[in-house]
Amino acid sequence: MKLTLLQTGKTKDKWLLEGIAEYQKRISAYSKFQIIDLPDESIKNSGNANIVKAKEANTILKAIKPDDYVILLDEKGEPISSLAFADFLVNISDKNVVFVIGGVFGVDENIRKRANKILSLSHFTFTHRLARLVLCEQIYRALMIINNRNYHN
Repeated sequence: MKLTLLQTGKTKDKWLLEGIAEYQKRISAYSKFQIIDLPDESIKNSGNANIVKAKEANTILKAIKPDDYVILLDEKGEPISSLAFADFLVNISDKNVVFVIGGVFGVDENIRKRANKILSLSHFTFTHRLARLVLCEQIYRALMIINNRNYHN
């Protein structure tokens, strides 16, 4: 299974970078995993949040291949347990899986239309930067469940 995380903007907080790097290392022992930082748009240059989301959507869509299985992480997405997420990943393990986390204003409707699946990390709302760390931990947890490792218990 090849996993990619497309994220809009850079993670700037040192503690988040360290946590994400740790999970990226752990995940890479079980699966190909890359994180791609895409440039974010400035509201100062664009004028409003909808224009920002549209411009960011164009950048995201250019980074996605036609045969990629796209999972959008969104607060309005389907909630899923860690065990169900592990089962879900097993079922799509033959695909290039691309997770998308949008920018500060969320994502444009074009990203929702392109997504094969829209998931929520929690009923809580997270910043897009914190969602990156939470997603990496959940991917690692799913891989531990799939590989019958003790991490989940």
